[in-house]
Amino acid sequence: MRFNALTDAEAREVLLVCCGSRRWAQRVAAHRPYPDAGALLAAADEASYDLSQADLSEALAAERSAELDHGAPYAALLALGAARAEYERKFGHAFVVFLGGHPPEEQADQLLAAIRRRMGHEVDEERSISADELRRVAQARLLDLTRRLAAPAGATAAEIGRFAPVG
Repeated sequence: MRFNALTDAEAREVLLVCCGSRRWAQRVAAHRPYPDAGALLAAADEASYDLSQADLSEALAAERSAELDHGAPYAALLALGAARAEYERKFGHAFVVFLGGHPPEEQADQLLAAIRRRMGHEVDEERSISADELRRVAQARLLDLTRRLAAPAGATAAEIGRFAPVG
């Protein structure tokens, strides 16, 4: 597995794209070598559950709200922009949700419904939900990373780390 061959700095760099917690990236990088992608994903999951409040704050601060396909209806983009702004004002961080399994044409509705549903939460409850969504997003990003690591052997860490965040 090529992830094991990256230097510590390179591994942390690509891991920070998956989850913005330096402690999470350090922990996942430090437990190499991984025998396979499944072991890497399991270690990342465990590290996600062990994030302190400060680590979670750091990871959430590094997140950007999930982006929609540019073909989304203008009205949906306006409503989503307003809902995101209100969410960020109330909770102090970007809205994080895992959209895997939803086709692009449904994502605007899914995002807007999720923001509206979660706006009713108390701060502590929403922080817990955001942590779980962040864990799911990081898993998807790591899975994408392992696929990219199967790229040609000459690819650099910077090239490997260039992937569109899943969110």
